[in-house]
Amino acid sequence: MSTNKIPTRNEIPENDKWNLSSIFKSNNEWEAALKEIEPLTKEVLKYKGRLSESSGTLLECLKAIEKTELKMETVYHYASLMHEADEIDTIASDMEGRAMMAYINMNSSLSFIDPEIQTIDESLLNAWIETPDFANYKIYIKKLLHFKPYILSEKEERLLSLQMQSAQTAENAFSALTNSDMNDTFGTVNENGEEKPLTETTWSVFMHSHDRNVREQAYKKFYAKYEEHQHSLAALYAGNVNQDVFSMKARGYNSCLEASLYSNKVPVSVYHNLIDCVHKNLPALHEYYKLRKNLLGVDQLRHYDVYVPLVKSVKTETSYEQAVEICRKALSPLGTEYTDRLCSGLLNGWADKYENKGKRSGAFSSGCYIGDPYILLNYKSDNIRDLFTVAHEGGHSMHSWYSVHNNPFMCYDYTIFEAEVASTFNEELVFEYLLKNTTDNDMKAYLLSMRADDILATLYRQTMFAEFELKAHDFVEKGTPLTTELLRKTYRELLELYFGEEMHFEENSDMEGLRIPHFYSSFYVYKYATGISAALALAKRVTEGGEKEREDYFSFLKSGGSRYPIESLKIAGVNMESTEPVQAACDTFAKIIEELKKTLNLK
Repeated sequence: MSTNKIPTRNEIPENDKWNLSSIFKSNNEWEAALKEIEPLTKEVLKYKGRLSESSGTLLECLKAIEKTELKMETVYHYASLMHEADEIDTIASDMEGRAMMAYINMNSSLSFIDPEIQTIDESLLNAWIETPDFANYKIYIKKLLHFKPYILSEKEERLLSLQMQSAQTAENAFSALTNSDMNDTFGTVNENGEEKPLTETTWSVFMHSHDRNVREQAYKKFYAKYEEHQHSLAALYAGNVNQDVFSMKARGYNSCLEASLYSNKVPVSVYHNLIDCVHKNLPALHEYYKLRKNLLGVDQLRHYDVYVPLVKSVKTETSYEQAVEICRKALSPLGTEYTDRLCSGLLNGWADKYENKGKRSGAFSSGCYIGDPYILLNYKSDNIRDLFTVAHEGGHSMHSWYSVHNNPFMCYDYTIFEAEVASTFNEELVFEYLLKNTTDNDMKAYLLSMRADDILATLYRQTMFAEFELKAHDFVEKGTPLTTELLRKTYRELLELYFGEEMHFEENSDMEGLRIPHFYSSFYVYKYATGISAALALAKRVTEGGEKEREDYFSFLKSGGSRYPIESLKIAGVNMESTEPVQAACDTFAKIIEELKKTLNLK
């Protein structure tokens, strides 16, 4: 797709959009399903106050809950995908809003369930769920009992459910501001005498330009516009953190970090160990920036110099269809069942391929129990990174496919902690395939430099983000309000720590800390860093191993939500409670830098 003109949604060919008919065949069918949620909820309410009567009563209620929540998940998923593809489509926005309201109403009505199950004698409840009739609900009950220390009374749980929609105000406002209101206001960038639109999506394209003037124009215009909205953006992020602190205190956790990690039984030490280990390995990162400065031949390394490919002579043009075929070959160690299913999906309705006006920037994979695991992309054929994005999101989608097909609804959904393993695993195999199959020294150097940048972005950069989140929440937890000045100062200090002395920042470079969408899903980004650490270890284990190692990995993909993430990864062959995988990932980064130097004949 050209960067000269951004098409409307209606101008995108149908075969380049995702096909949502695996969920609902029409909006009318969706409307009918939405209407079913209220009566299904009322059916569950008949069991209120009766759950301890007998195992039979509890089982009947669980089946009713399952039916209701499955319908609700499907309804919301469809509406959400419609909205993400075109946020300026008023029909899609209305559908997403009504689906969210239905979800909130359902949750508030059913808020009695968790507290009431908690009142059942635990020894009796454990005896009930060991019977075959409870096979589909055993894990759900076990995980519910894990939350027992933090489950509130029915009335309190209902109040928390009722404020779910308002709790999303900061995130929704941030998305509307950055993806819609601001997106047409960045202006244009002059590239080769032609004015091209600067948007959230094209910004990353310009940052990869070999023309430093283009990068500088795009960077300065982009962050100048963000700086115009700095106080609004700071207030929105502060509101998001304040909401986290409210929820943490309401439930009685010691910190927002603990509250976020507790549900997955991830020790807070995993988070702190990640930051500490990366800090110890910052010298290798700083050495890389020295190399980058040298290769770019600049007097001062600027923040807009960190994304451009280091090997100027290599130009890439990979169509979407070619990208899918490369994924097929690169992922062949996982077998034809995996690659055939993935590539068929990528070509036949799973993916929404290209940018359109109003479409969410970036990329994601989103699946539910009913329908295909869908992928949103903003694919550019002249950006080889987008090939890796296809592989990355494909890893998510295949993880979803295996999880759905090997688990009951009540325990199929895996954690984000695990998800980033499946996605970055695929990226590593694509890199190894491309590196192995090139005889061109410039291409080898290009791939090595790009892979270094990818590991940097996923391991080092996401850890910096994670540290910023931790500091922001810590400020509020200790009674310090988040002001624009404090947020910018905190983020600038981290920029200087992670980038080292070679980097020279602009006055507004710290505005980056107020434009990261993932910060509105608190304590999310660290999972990218732990994910790539686990993925690199597992990719090596699978490609160097045999049938057992591959089957161990598939056991992990099939686990879904049936195990806690630390446990499922141990089954795959990696222990994330240890710092060993993170250190190994840092060592891999340093090794790639040395190999890049050799390829370029540098000392």
